[in-house]
Amino acid sequence: MDNPLAHTPDFYGDGSVESTKMLGRSLGNRTLTALCIALSAAAFVPLASILWLVVKNGAPLLGASLFTELPPAAGMAGGGFGNAVVGTLVMVGLGLAFSAPPGILAAIYICEYHPRSRLSAAVRFVAKMLTGIPSIICGVFAFAAVVITTGKFSALAGGVALGVLMLPTILLTSEQALLGVQQAYREASYGLGATRFQTIFRVVLPDALPAMMTGVMLAVARAAGETAPLIFTALFSQYWASSLMEPTASLSVLIYNFSTVPFEHQVKMAWTASLVLVFLVTATNVTAQLAFGKKHP
Repeated sequence: MDNPLAHTPDFYGDGSVESTKMLGRSLGNRTLTALCIALSAAAFVPLASILWLVVKNGAPLLGASLFTELPPAAGMAGGGFGNAVVGTLVMVGLGLAFSAPPGILAAIYICEYHPRSRLSAAVRFVAKMLTGIPSIICGVFAFAAVVITTGKFSALAGGVALGVLMLPTILLTSEQALLGVQQAYREASYGLGATRFQTIFRVVLPDALPAMMTGVMLAVARAAGETAPLIFTALFSQYWASSLMEPTASLSVLIYNFSTVPFEHQVKMAWTASLVLVFLVTATNVTAQLAFGKKHP
């Protein structure tokens, strides 16, 4: 007995309608792929133009003296911004030291120990809220908590402000990195008799570390370019900082100060400082990826 479906146009034996559908799907897939490539290229154009502008305007003044000399006085030529480079590294390092340990430990708690508790839900909510708070609010908080308490602007206050700014990003990205570890790894570890602590620190964390470091570097990149929190906390200094408890120069504040003055040399130095800041952030990201990236056999 013949199959009645064999005489319908949708039957695979005929193939005409199915071929049309497959052709339409293939055409749609190619169209969307081309659209994605075009949009990606369009998104790359502003980034490339900004980088080219920074390199073009900042490269002429590059030299070793920039990293060993102090900023020039208004209207004067020469000088450098070595104190701003050191101050940026110190304050970003302090911010990372203040934010990375509690951020990663909090992510471990809300992901591995009590993921559905009210405390974990509250921590996630607060962290998400903090990611949308303007950076100047972090500066105001550090000003009230550190500057007013100690009675002086300082690198320590700047580090606290940057730490508050970095904390939610590190916490949320670390949580996502931990969630990305396959549950089978945990079950296999428990099956071999490992405790939860051993499973987390010997199995889960090593696998999640590359993604966690990506989140940390995103937080570092954001903090390194912030100006408002440092104006409220570290202020600025024309001299080398001798301690953490005194006003300290930073590249972002130097760029802000020099880009607003009517002196050509200072404006050029602002471009060069922007180039150095971009290089420092890029070098930090690349180094972290090489050091903590997954090693595939």
